[in-house]
Amino acid sequence: MTQMNSDAQQSHESTAENQNESVPGSLQGEVWLTIQTYQAQSLIRGRRAADGKPAIMGLIGFADRLKSLWQAVRFDDPYADWWLLKVEEGVADIRAQLQGLQQRMDALITESNSALEFSVAQSSRPQRVSLQFANPYAFRAAQLLGEYDRLMCADMTLHYLGLDMPTDLIEQVSGSGRWVRRVFALPQGYHCLDVRRSDIRQGTPAAIKARERMGEIPPDILNGERLPSLRPLAIQQLNSNAIADSDEA
Repeated sequence: MTQMNSDAQQSHESTAENQNESVPGSLQGEVWLTIQTYQAQSLIRGRRAADGKPAIMGLIGFADRLKSLWQAVRFDDPYADWWLLKVEEGVADIRAQLQGLQQRMDALITESNSALEFSVAQSSRPQRVSLQFANPYAFRAAQLLGEYDRLMCADMTLHYLGLDMPTDLIEQVSGSGRWVRRVFALPQGYHCLDVRRSDIRQGTPAAIKARERMGEIPPDILNGERLPSLRPLAIQQLNSNAIADSDEA
């Protein structure tokens, strides 16, 4: 009987090893952002407050603050959902505005090329940044910065050649950097207070503190009717999936 149990155990361990060997490993890859202009480069890391100048949140700091938001969503923090939604909508809105400006710039470049032959200026030594972010919204923000960089290249080219630009376009392009900075600053309004939807409904001290710090949570977000399109699995769902997998095994 002992020998049979030993054989069965060895067979089970061998089968488990074979299954592990047949399962693909974790996905790995590299993501790079190439920056041409100093305006966009300055928004990669931002600026610390110094000499009376306020701090500027850059892409790296933005991505770092998103980590706590992303993790808090797992624990059913409705404020984290709210701020993640603000980030999603903010990035989408500014990207749409930048793309609209880029289309107008491209039209000017096309019209000017009827008399002049030129290409949009690019850096002789562009900065290539490796991106290792923990959630998709950080990569969306990187795309936003890349589009701002492209706009700056077109703007400097037209100014260098002395080509006319409408006044409203000049003003909007000049202010576009502030648009990007406002998006990068969005996560700063969130405070991780370990509050859950159940706390809000019960009016616990944590819920009261969250309301004082971040405002009244919109009912549709509290009820889960309006949520970010991309969000991690909640801890409860992860635990349920693990139990289900264990039962199947």
